[in-house]
Amino acid sequence: MGFSDRFSGSEGGQGDTGAPGSEDAYARGGNPAEDVSAQLAEEDGGATSPPGDAMAGAQRAIEEHRDRYLRLAAEYDNYRKRTAKERQEAQWRGQADMVRGMLDALDDLARFAHVDPGTVDAKTVVDGAAMVEKKLAKTLAGHGLEIVNPLDQPFDPALHEAVATEPALSREDDHLVARVYQPGYVFNGQLLRPARVVVKQWNG
Repeated sequence: MGFSDRFSGSEGGQGDTGAPGSEDAYARGGNPAEDVSAQLAEEDGGATSPPGDAMAGAQRAIEEHRDRYLRLAAEYDNYRKRTAKERQEAQWRGQADMVRGMLDALDDLARFAHVDPGTVDAKTVVDGAAMVEKKLAKTLAGHGLEIVNPLDQPFDPALHEAVATEPALSREDDHLVARVYQPGYVFNGQLLRPARVVVKQWNG
């Protein structure tokens, strides 16, 4: 083998040790750095989303939260209206039960209110009025009404209203109720009206 043949052979060998495809890349006029970047992007599987996709996803999340909020607000409003209606209906039922128990007393009162004064004596009218009062008191007591009539009991400012005082005959009578001008009423623990009373006061 001649010198020129050995030289050409060694030159071809050096060409075989070059980077594969590098000559093709340069021959195509491409940029190896861009090729590497493209290859890395393909390996990442497109994990990096464009900014437009991120904005669209955030907008969808906002809309979903808004729709959920509107649904919850509508459900709460319906619940509030329903409970208010049920509470009102329960109050009406309770009032109807009370009025139903007063019907007999109202019938008796109507009979005595339309009697002929010339044919009925006063005692009959008085007894009839007392009967109506007892029926009404019994019906109202069954619904939680208590009559406050504190004669000769200690004065209680939570239930009584002192409209006047009078001297007590002894120290033991101090702050006792001497007279009841007007009874009070308590309904299921709630004071409707205090009893208006005269209180004894010891000045010894």
